[in-house]
Amino acid sequence: MKPSVDAFTSTQMLKLEEQQSLGEACCTLSEIVTKPNRSLTLDLIRREESVSSTHSQHCGKLTVHAEECFSSKSTADIILRCIDLESKDLFSKSDPFLVISKLVESGISIPVCKTEVLKNDHNPTWKPVFLNIQQVGSKDSPLVIECFNFNSNGKHDLIGKVQKSLADLEKLHLGREGENLYLPTLVGHNYENKILNSKLLVDKFSETVQHTFLDYLAGGFELNFMVAIDFTASNGNPRLPDSLHYIDPSGRLNAYQKAIYEVGEVLQFYDADKRYPAWGFGARPIDGPVSHCFNLNGSSNYCEVQGIQGIMMAYTSALFNVSLAGPTLFGHVINRASVVACDSLSTGAKKYFALLIITDGVITDLQETKDTLVKASDLPLSILIVGVGGADFKEMEILDADKGERLESTTGCIASRDIVQFVPFRDLQSGEISMVGALLAELPTQFLTYMRRRDIKPST
Repeated sequence: MKPSVDAFTSTQMLKLEEQQSLGEACCTLSEIVTKPNRSLTLDLIRREESVSSTHSQHCGKLTVHAEECFSSKSTADIILRCIDLESKDLFSKSDPFLVISKLVESGISIPVCKTEVLKNDHNPTWKPVFLNIQQVGSKDSPLVIECFNFNSNGKHDLIGKVQKSLADLEKLHLGREGENLYLPTLVGHNYENKILNSKLLVDKFSETVQHTFLDYLAGGFELNFMVAIDFTASNGNPRLPDSLHYIDPSGRLNAYQKAIYEVGEVLQFYDADKRYPAWGFGARPIDGPVSHCFNLNGSSNYCEVQGIQGIMMAYTSALFNVSLAGPTLFGHVINRASVVACDSLSTGAKKYFALLIITDGVITDLQETKDTLVKASDLPLSILIVGVGGADFKEMEILDADKGERLESTTGCIASRDIVQFVPFRDLQSGEISMVGALLAELPTQFLTYMRRRDIKPST
């Protein structure tokens, strides 16, 4: 999140466009909340435009302070189940899962929680879900709870839905009553809600106050940034303008540079020393074989670079010192990141790691990547994947457990938690959705899930 603050002269409730601007200031929210007292003083700047140029004038200072609402620490712990679900599969029972969404003023529903998929079950009981009360608005805010039948192609069938608030769900639990699902059905030219025999029941509803992401930051925990960049030949010749790796002389950033800069700009403030491990994969270093994990800075001894600008410089330099090759393999870089996280864990460091992988292609080591991710799910590590270019990223969506069930290794082990978030860059170019917002949406939850499952408490 990157708030922009404008200051005006009025002391009355007047229209903003009628006020005289004193200046503006801009920063990231992460820059504020990582300060010792969550306060940041910024220079107010007023830009004055003339026919020939734009001048900036310093107009004083502005102090911004961030406070966390108590409601952000209140969490509803809920166990949901359904009975008598209708079958959506031809030769077997349905594979149901729930999606819980909040309704905003525009009427749009925004997903806030998904359950696991339960195979061949018409009377499913899902694992507990934890809903932050502030995240959904309040206990009285309307929620849409949809039950879907999972399909591997991503086109899930709606079995039925209900609209209830947290307060309503609590009443269902206390009254030991069920709520009939309904299914919007086309009748003539209009949709009507068909009431089903299927019911939603609430087996558990309790409220707890839990430590938040900011509590851990205040207790000395860091969120450390790492990056891995795809140098496979499918990106195109970096010297040609149609390449995804083309460095524009005008200074316009390519998709790789945008992803590094925008994500790094937010995460850099959670990292005290700002030394970031940076790797490349899928290229042939000078006089060497194809490497699926090489240090971006060209060193054979260490992988860290200093600051976001250090990553950008190492990336540009690497483009002229390696030959793009292939194939696209993720397993090696995820293993390297896992080693960094594991070493930190063994020393008792208060660190959690976020690995940003930027890629243009379809991975060819899908099962090996699954195996690596299953192992990594027990480490203080999250994987953020940005897909650039026009490739088919269906396999990336498989790695993102939001789309279905938890990842399973070749030995049958199940990932202990979801640690992957995938975002296709092309879906965000309209500007309606922030890449950083979409990519980092699940990171605080993944961080907190790791801490809570290991009963790690922030220092007070």
